[in-house]
Amino acid sequence: MLTRIANGRTLRTTDTSAPLSSPCPSLSAFWPRVRQFAVPTAMIEKATARRVVGDWAGACSAARFDIDFGLRAVAHTHGRHVADQLRSDLRHLAPDLLRWHMPRIAPDGLLRPGLTVALARYEAAGPAGVRPLRLVARTPPAWADAGQRISLALWDGARARADPPHHHPHPHPHRRFRLDLHRHLWDARRAGELRARSGTGAPDPQWRHCAVDRWADEAALLLHTDGRPAGPVVVRLGAGRRLLMEPGPDVDAVGVGHPSGFSTVAPPSVGDISALPVLPDASTWILPDLELLRTGAVTAERLHPLVAASLLPDSTPAGPSTAPAARRPRIVECRGARHRIGLVDGVLAPLDHDAAEIRREELLAALSGTPLPCLRVIDEAHRSPDALTGVRERLDHGDVDGALAVIEDLLGPEALLRDGPLRDELETAARRRVTHGLYRAGLIGSAPSPAHPGPGARRDVRSHPRHSSTR
Repeated sequence: MLTRIANGRTLRTTDTSAPLSSPCPSLSAFWPRVRQFAVPTAMIEKATARRVVGDWAGACSAARFDIDFGLRAVAHTHGRHVADQLRSDLRHLAPDLLRWHMPRIAPDGLLRPGLTVALARYEAAGPAGVRPLRLVARTPPAWADAGQRISLALWDGARARADPPHHHPHPHPHRRFRLDLHRHLWDARRAGELRARSGTGAPDPQWRHCAVDRWADEAALLLHTDGRPAGPVVVRLGAGRRLLMEPGPDVDAVGVGHPSGFSTVAPPSVGDISALPVLPDASTWILPDLELLRTGAVTAERLHPLVAASLLPDSTPAGPSTAPAARRPRIVECRGARHRIGLVDGVLAPLDHDAAEIRREELLAALSGTPLPCLRVIDEAHRSPDALTGVRERLDHGDVDGALAVIEDLLGPEALLRDGPLRDELETAARRRVTHGLYRAGLIGSAPSPAHPGPGARRDVRSHPRHSSTR
């Protein structure tokens, strides 16, 4: 069978030299780490506890969301009817679930930067008639993405500028990354629809990541919602490849029956397709969590509770997280003996050396001597511990509390950090948070270019990354 792509290239569905699969990295290497670090369990529990009692603002704060509007101002500007609709959506917004499903980029699984995602649509009455109003979620540009914070704003389609006072590189809602047609990805009332809307893929290996069994229905929903007549819909498959879906036979080029009567075979000459509607990215690919469950890369306990309840309704919900057990003393080979190091008065210290011996060894080390192996292990733990990778990933995803908890568990809550990679990571994270604060305050509108960037400073400041994930 032949499938013609919008760039004119023709592929056979059995051709493995150019598979039409997801452009994201390997599931086994990418998404498990995202699920581990991007939305911590503590965030989910805190945001859920506040949401269920009606504290939507507290839930947003717990999930690191900023609010760029006030409901009173919305009622004054757009009318009480719109404000009531918005308030209802906010009360049922699960910000932690939205963060779970937001588009991400390779290789670290960070939020796709500089993005405006439409969440809901309203109709606001004005002097010129009814105009579209959208609730949107925005991610900052890459150079200001410290904390991985997301902002909620209102986009007025009748205005030529963004509503928030600070500059955003792409304030318009994105055509491809939109969730107003996928409320089940952020609205707790409709989270149960996730399984039915996720798709199952196709037997052909080239299409295993594509929700081809959902494309026709999702395309029909797209055209109906946007008020467009029946016609072609573009499916973006990454790496510059586009597929054109047109009303046609009930069975498409990949052998999947479509009740809505769409065919995924494009005509030989496509021409300009920029004006055609684009199938949302959330409709294009199957849910990553579904594949992770199939391959055994994650278990139900590691999924978001609303996701697990929809995908695995018979599974037992995970209980609240518990405090980690106290760390046991670490055993170190020290001058032919097995010694212990552990926490003493909140500081990592050797347990089998007296205070006088420790003072002598510290003085020897200060004079460029070789200290005891116990002291060398403690010094290495302060400068570049084995847990540095986990600390770095937590800081990259904005989980400062989680990173500090790892450090305190390792070094003790009263530890003083020494010069080294660990301290450099924390200082870099602090500087980047200052940059984000300046961006949010409108005091800086473009990427800073310091003459001497600090350790760990990001080099990629693109608003549009070259490689994005499927979500």
